[in-house]
Amino acid sequence: MPSIGFLSDARFINHKTAPAHPERPDRIRAIHRAIREAGLVDSADPFPDFKGTFGLTPDTVPAGFKLLELPPPEAIDEKWLLTVHGAHHVEQVHAVSEQGGDLDPDTPVSPGSFETALLAVGGLLQCCDAVMAGQVNRAFAAIRPPGHHAEPDKAMGFCQFSNVAIACRYLQQQHRIRKVAVVDFDVHHGNGTQACFYHDPSVLFISLHQDPSTCYPGTGYETETGEGAGKGFTINLPYPPGTDDAQFMEYLDRKVVPALDKFEPEVLVISAGFDAHRDDPLAQTQLTDEAYEVMTRKLVAVADRHCRGRVVSALEGGYNLEALGRSVVRHLVGLR
Repeated sequence: MPSIGFLSDARFINHKTAPAHPERPDRIRAIHRAIREAGLVDSADPFPDFKGTFGLTPDTVPAGFKLLELPPPEAIDEKWLLTVHGAHHVEQVHAVSEQGGDLDPDTPVSPGSFETALLAVGGLLQCCDAVMAGQVNRAFAAIRPPGHHAEPDKAMGFCQFSNVAIACRYLQQQHRIRKVAVVDFDVHHGNGTQACFYHDPSVLFISLHQDPSTCYPGTGYETETGEGAGKGFTINLPYPPGTDDAQFMEYLDRKVVPALDKFEPEVLVISAGFDAHRDDPLAQTQLTDEAYEVMTRKLVAVADRHCRGRVVSALEGGYNLEALGRSVVRHLVGLR
């Protein structure tokens, strides 16, 4: 059975948002509790006082399947932020975080937010290292804050830095990977990741998301396909509100998988948002827990054909805690 790495850390709760804010520290607590309920790890829960439960048992996962817990993340050298972000953006995030405030109306930061964001990127890059070294076949980073809305010079949509985009540049520059594919199945368009690679043919960006006329941030139309040398290497697949498992899988089978097969990436990176779930409060898509396992298996099959099985996945959205915990478990099972 392939080894699947899992990286997270109790320090990811140090990015404080208001108690009613969707992107809140309890998201990390919920994931830690869910993977332990499912028997995926044996280590002690770092959040024993968290009250959530998910109805998961070891029978939820295949017999004998365990995650390999990767070492605690380290904050990255800020030079990696500059591979996709301008220096002014990094300085602004740091300055506002020190005082506490809002980077935009949806993106509050606290005195611990900048350091937590560096840990988040650092954890994702450690997952890249573990996969590239063959320590694990695939890896999932349960990190926060998320990243796929952060544009090169703008924080937005709960995101400070474009975690997945930085990971792609890291794979290219540190590990000499030529072609990286990103599949973003968060219910919201990954405008930040798109902006980072809109002119770049070395990164194929595919985003499946609810119709931008009905869902934040209002970008991600099919006509957005890249510019210059990057023309055709951005693929947006908006779907209508109410889309269910069967309809979603049709998009994957007819659009996503053929595009990945044509591109033949060397590593597949996933922006794993779980807010297309039918119980999520921020959209109107109707995916079930099972959908996250099925879609992940389809993506792993592509990685087996073209990437030596190498997949690095990063947490993005997912705001109903029960649905988030269960869906992450199904995603991890799908990675096996």
